[in-house]
Amino acid sequence: MEIFLIRHTSVDVPLGVCYGQSDVPLRDTFEQEAAVTAGNLKSYLQQDRDFGHVYTSPLSRCTRLASYCGYPDAERDKRLMEINFGDWEMKRFEQIDDPRLQEWYADYINVATTGGESFAMQYQRVANFLDELKEKEYESVAIFAHGGVLICAQLYAGSIKQEEAFGALTPYGGIIRLEL
Repeated sequence: MEIFLIRHTSVDVPLGVCYGQSDVPLRDTFEQEAAVTAGNLKSYLQQDRDFGHVYTSPLSRCTRLASYCGYPDAERDKRLMEINFGDWEMKRFEQIDDPRLQEWYADYINVATTGGESFAMQYQRVANFLDELKEKEYESVAIFAHGGVLICAQLYAGSIKQEEAFGALTPYGGIIRLEL
């Protein structure tokens, strides 16, 4: 199965703010960014072919791009949401007054944010989604999601190693193609 993972366009959130599962606005450059992404996505497809199925995170930054690219009815799946930063959502990292922050910095893979999840927990939910997807008979699938989800999917497919994960963050509006 051929999977196209599409990261949402840039968000209108200051640098250094944890916004994981918060439904944040997109920058006013959305139209221009989305047009580039839609064009790149079309170039991946053959002229007479479309995706067998399209999925999206239910957060508006993904559903809006899916709609712009021609998939307003993409199936929403909560497992495709970004990591849950819990009590830290919408706070600047330097303003988080939580003794667990240093513990999380030391081992974000296994340590969950206060009231949220760890990277391992996010990976497990994305892997669960991909396990189910592999059981389906689609030739190709598009998934509109978040940077963390794209990293999890690449780890799952074996195209990157865990130690390379965050160096492999797909840019906003970027597309990754995987074979499962």
